[in-house]
Amino acid sequence: MFRSPAIYRGATMENARFENNSILFARSNELVRITPCHDNAIRFEAFPDCREFDEDFTLTPQSAQAEFEDKGYCVFMRVGRLSIQLERNGKLTFYRDGKTMLEEKEELAFHDGYRNYARKDGLWAARITFKSHEGEHFYGLGHEASNQFDLKGCSFDLRHVNAKCTIPFVYSSRGYGFLWNNPATGAVELSQNRTRWRADATRKLDFVVIAGNPKEVSEALADLTGHAPVMPHWATGFWQSRLRYETQEDLLEVARRYKEENVPLSVIIADYFHWTEQGDYKFDPAYWPDVKAMTDELHRMGTKLVVSVWPTINEQSENYRYMRDNNLLIRTTKGSDKVFDFYGPQAEIDVTNPATREFVFSKLKENYLDQGVDGLWFDEAEPEIHPEHFDNLLFHIGRGDEYGLIYPYYYAKMAYDGFAKMGEVPVILTRAAYLGAQKFGALVWSGDIPSTFESLSEQVKAGLNMSMCGIPWWNTDIGGFWGGDTQSEEFRELIVRWFQFGVFSPVMRVHGNRNRHGEKKRDVKEPSGDPNEIWSFGERNFPILRDLVLLRERLRPYIETQMQIASEKGYPVMRPMFFDNPDDEICYSLGEQYLFGSDILFAPIVNRGQTEKDVYLPEGEWVLTKTKEVFGKGWHTVNAEINEFVAFVRKGAQVIDCF
Repeated sequence: MFRSPAIYRGATMENARFENNSILFARSNELVRITPCHDNAIRFEAFPDCREFDEDFTLTPQSAQAEFEDKGYCVFMRVGRLSIQLERNGKLTFYRDGKTMLEEKEELAFHDGYRNYARKDGLWAARITFKSHEGEHFYGLGHEASNQFDLKGCSFDLRHVNAKCTIPFVYSSRGYGFLWNNPATGAVELSQNRTRWRADATRKLDFVVIAGNPKEVSEALADLTGHAPVMPHWATGFWQSRLRYETQEDLLEVARRYKEENVPLSVIIADYFHWTEQGDYKFDPAYWPDVKAMTDELHRMGTKLVVSVWPTINEQSENYRYMRDNNLLIRTTKGSDKVFDFYGPQAEIDVTNPATREFVFSKLKENYLDQGVDGLWFDEAEPEIHPEHFDNLLFHIGRGDEYGLIYPYYYAKMAYDGFAKMGEVPVILTRAAYLGAQKFGALVWSGDIPSTFESLSEQVKAGLNMSMCGIPWWNTDIGGFWGGDTQSEEFRELIVRWFQFGVFSPVMRVHGNRNRHGEKKRDVKEPSGDPNEIWSFGERNFPILRDLVLLRERLRPYIETQMQIASEKGYPVMRPMFFDNPDDEICYSLGEQYLFGSDILFAPIVNRGQTEKDVYLPEGEWVLTKTKEVFGKGWHTVNAEINEFVAFVRKGAQVIDCF
């Protein structure tokens, strides 16, 4: 309960007061505000301009009861099992059940060296440092091909680029989540000697600490940043894509072949440069003469159509002059507003501007959705700029270095708001995201990654880290995006192993720019590489891949149940082993096996020529899917030839009937 400071006896801490269920504390060069924001969660804000302002970015604080105490040398707040202590010198310490959980580290020996600010062009470069703890493990921060599962000992830039999506949240094995509530570019160090978070340009330090086990923290994170909708049935099946279907007939021929082969095809994608010009947002009628007839035929076959959209626009676009003159494009602090060069200099749309979102979605609706297109693929959603000078960008909401992470959030919001007016829930395939984008139907994919076994291993770990960030919808390009040779034995082995991983991913989608053999078919911008359908990788592989797609089809009722849980509770579908087993220390080291929902344990093969996998089973009894043998807790070696995979089902779970 809230207790008025008037009831306190004895010494009081100077410059601290209790107001509106918060602690306010002033000291030289800083005003601090500490607020309960959820059961077992506390928000800390520090204002170097020494005055409060409210800007929640994508956070929706929840009401929570708090207890306060003034001990003279410090003030103290308790929210559920979590407590925070703020000392007179500015030091923060967080406690869980009375035990130290997270403790700020002094940067200077004297002068109360807690937290650091440097004035930067009217804003502040700001950082906070915490003590490191031996044996602590960290997970989260979105996805990056770092090949690290446990992020302890690593440092990362806080920014988006192709194949790197930053979600500034980590879960600690010490039993807490740390949400860095700041969309500025910056960095985080999870090193052996310190944990440090830094913003390049900001008006305040702002973060939330959530105490609890992985499930408790995930539930709170969803409440604070938003719950994903329930994934529509059509999105849980098999998605087909390649770079690229050059014409309407090319795309339809592939869909018809799947129908003839009796292989269910949920989604097919029309990738980039199907358009007349970057920024026009419509099919080129020279190659796509009757879009409505195409979507009607696809729908009769039970297949949805998703189309690629880029944020780029240039002076040849019919929309350029209107968008430029109405300030609907990203501006720059110096030089040209053309920030990306691809078939000429390109500007980028400014989706942080509500007017931009309304205008662009009106074009997407008119030219795509009203013609029967079912979904949108937001490529380059970082947005992609070269060079990566975020401080040169000017968004509607502010400077690029202050808001550099939030662009894909508003990009997804553009689609969500537009679909909502149509009475629909979208699934937005997007190359980047930010805290809270899950509530807009963001399906994040890991970008343009190489077609190698090393990359496959990296993607498993990257997906598990993304899963801890509150965004349950995630996937990869099955087979990787670039460097895949469909005629090589190595790639044909890789595509099978990656398809197996795809079956046990939240969304199963094949894509990639396969090496071209022979002449290109026609003279077009961005001609397609080699075919990328399940019959394109050799006679041996076709029945293997067909059976994997059919397995995915049988698993859809189970997957949809897990998607319902993800929506309601915020639990990821692709779960690190420690998620359900937080007291088992071994589970914090298992980056190449995971739980797919609550009842399937999958251990992907990620090395060339590998046919055995060492798998750790947690507490309980587990049924090996390929033999129906029952195994108990501990390490087990399982054989998996190229047409086999390693998966277990919790004993008694009905999903075993799918295998």
